[in-house]
Amino acid sequence: MPRHAGWARAATLRSRLTLLATALVALVLLASAIALVASQQHLLTRGVDEALVERADNVQEAVARKPAGTVLPGEGDREDSFLQLLDSNGGVVASSANVAALPAVAAGLAPHASPVFRTVSHVPLSSHDYRIYARPVSSAAGSRTLLLGKNVDDVKESVNILRTSLAVAIPIPIVLALLAALVWWLTGRVLRPVEVIRSEVASITGAELHRRVPVQPRDDGISRLARTMNAMLERVQQATDRQRQFVADASHELRGPLTRIRSALEVSLSYPASVPPEESYRELLTDTKELQQLVDDLLFLARSESGVHPRPDTTVDLDDLVLEQASRLRARGQVQTDVQAVSAGRVTGDPHQLARAIANLVSNAERYATTTVAFELHESAGTTVLVIADDGPGISEDQRQAVFARFTRLDSSRSREAGGAGLGLAIVHDIVARHRGTVVVTAAHPTGTRIVMSFPNSE
Repeated sequence: MPRHAGWARAATLRSRLTLLATALVALVLLASAIALVASQQHLLTRGVDEALVERADNVQEAVARKPAGTVLPGEGDREDSFLQLLDSNGGVVASSANVAALPAVAAGLAPHASPVFRTVSHVPLSSHDYRIYARPVSSAAGSRTLLLGKNVDDVKESVNILRTSLAVAIPIPIVLALLAALVWWLTGRVLRPVEVIRSEVASITGAELHRRVPVQPRDDGISRLARTMNAMLERVQQATDRQRQFVADASHELRGPLTRIRSALEVSLSYPASVPPEESYRELLTDTKELQQLVDDLLFLARSESGVHPRPDTTVDLDDLVLEQASRLRARGQVQTDVQAVSAGRVTGDPHQLARAIANLVSNAERYATTTVAFELHESAGTTVLVIADDGPGISEDQRQAVFARFTRLDSSRSREAGGAGLGLAIVHDIVARHRGTVVVTAAHPTGTRIVMSFPNSE
């Protein structure tokens, strides 16, 4: 990937972060300004309301005693406030001098069961906005409503001054431009180590998997990212090394039977009378079976690594599989078979895979046993334990874990010519692990090898 492409993507991310941060700050500034203006307007309006309530308290008793048509005292010719007393039908009973000849300013507020505030525009007294306070009062003539009005031009003017001050004192476009420049610079500094990591990973080829990305000494998100990338590269290197080793070992193992088959065919073609055809066919069939078994084992392990094998979920009678393999072993007649310690045992798994694992262990035990292969199967504390033992030369303690690795070759006592390709126990280990079990090698008494498999009991 070209270097400029990585920088282009980093610049795109940098631009998105800058735009996002700038938009968020602009939104916060706008919301803060709106909230401040609304709060100021609310406080000033509440002050007007308190003044109206206080005025109503002062005139209520006197107003209630006034007869119809009376001019209410106190407002004179002022246009910033007024008083009106309405009857139950909304008609004007009495009013201040400045609205004496005018209809009800807010007739819809009479009658009203509880005090109420309302802001109205274009009242008969003036075209300005007024804050109206309506309060029910009692009189000898019946229920009436006292209206008090107060001009709110001072409130509007104060709010407008605040809006103008905010717009002038806080030049939002300039602030946002400075913020965008700052965020652009900061994101560049923050993303620079990430780009270094990205470019380093992009430059690592299949032949350079030993390389690692630089890790900063501080413990922050970038350093953790670098350590995570190095851990991933370590896993990739290990997997690649295992794959290369697997291919090399498989090639080596396949070469043997293929070479024997080719040699037999060349001899048969060059000297047709020197080897009886039947004998030649038997040798070819033996080598072909060995080759087929090797290919099957390699295919099984490859599928296992790729996760192709389904999750085992069938209840399996393990004792049936053990007795079946023991019967086949007895029928071959190479060694004696001991199944006296086999009892019932049930596990959850794939019967075909479990049968293959047992068959591999039986074949291994038969190959190295001197006289007897013994089986044990029992359940204990939620675990089913299967033991297959032989009385052969045994496996040294330092090699008991290595036998489960692929293509493992042991010392001469357990790797004679009759041995396989070294995949049988690797397949056993893979199957047991897939069934959430364990498999270990121990020493038999007085000589030999015991392979112990443990599985969780079937639920």
